[in-house]
Amino acid sequence: MTHRVFPGLRDLDDITTTTAIPQCPVKHSPSGQHFVLGHPEVTQAAAAPDTFSASVSPRVSVPNSMDGAEHAAYRTIIDSYFTAARMATFEPTCRAITRDLMSQLTFSAPTDVMDTLAQPFANRVQTAFMGWPTTLQRPLEEWVRKNHAATRAQDRAAMIRVATEFDGYIVEQLQVRRNNPTMTDVTADLVRETRDGVPLTDEQLVSLIRNWTVGELATIAASVGIIVAWLAAHPRESAQVRDLHALGLDMAVVSDEILRLHSPFLASRRRTTTDTTVAEDMIAAESRVNLMWATANLDPRAFPNPLDFDPLRNQDANVLYGHGTHYCPGKPLAHLELRIILDELFTHTTHITPAWDGDLPRQALYPTAGFTEVPVILHRTHG
Repeated sequence: MTHRVFPGLRDLDDITTTTAIPQCPVKHSPSGQHFVLGHPEVTQAAAAPDTFSASVSPRVSVPNSMDGAEHAAYRTIIDSYFTAARMATFEPTCRAITRDLMSQLTFSAPTDVMDTLAQPFANRVQTAFMGWPTTLQRPLEEWVRKNHAATRAQDRAAMIRVATEFDGYIVEQLQVRRNNPTMTDVTADLVRETRDGVPLTDEQLVSLIRNWTVGELATIAASVGIIVAWLAAHPRESAQVRDLHALGLDMAVVSDEILRLHSPFLASRRRTTTDTTVAEDMIAAESRVNLMWATANLDPRAFPNPLDFDPLRNQDANVLYGHGTHYCPGKPLAHLELRIILDELFTHTTHITPAWDGDLPRQALYPTAGFTEVPVILHRTHG
């Protein structure tokens, strides 16, 4: 591997090469957790929700912690918000946000794109998509910072405080729309949703929206940073991608491949409902299991020469957005956002060069992903 997949996670310290993944596709930690690393093993587990349940916490998460018919009912609601028609309607807004951020970037001198592009982009796109006021952007920015700190420290009390703070923001937005029934935006549409004819409760709506927002503010920001860092660190491949862009290749395919190589979302938790065997390893019932998408995407059994950049060859096996019934519903929005980011980067720059020391920018520590900073030099397009 050209980088550590899980910096900060001692349980996987010895997973340092792609060949180590098929040699040891399941790892067992002293704390009793199990890490499923290999591509066939991860996809097998993800496709078996009866054995590998998503219900891993006493706190209900809509729909992430649900299985079976309950999960399917909520996914029917959620999937309707990420249709091609909704994406086409939102695309001009997303592009306008991106172009505005590009116009404010520093060119021809070092700039940290996590601060100047990735994080503001994720924040502004999320608030625009949900129909929230711009005054909520700064509180959400601070909330992300506190949420990351609490998660890294595994500070349960801080995590509860952060969750409660977020819930307050969302409940306020829900109430605004109940008081103004003529409002038309994603949040207003959610307020009017029903399940089996019964309106969704605030608790259900807040949980659902929390999942969307964490995915956007954390994962999309990480994705933008990873993509820019990759473009800077791989000038030959970056030039090839620019040529493919000019020929009309869908840049979502390119972003998927870059993020296969350095994942913005590392793992999903599961709970075994019965004794089961994975790659000849027995895992007892009621065990905590981590499906490691990041290592699955570097498994040479699924990707010949897994560290090579080859978007067309690798797209079918890529599990960047998960696998099985819990496959990420927000993939269409993520594709829209990252395609626009690449479009506008190629429009506004001729090339990007690293401004960090060493092989890579400073990586985030598990369980977060990506980079904490991505200092680069953006070389402006003239004329």
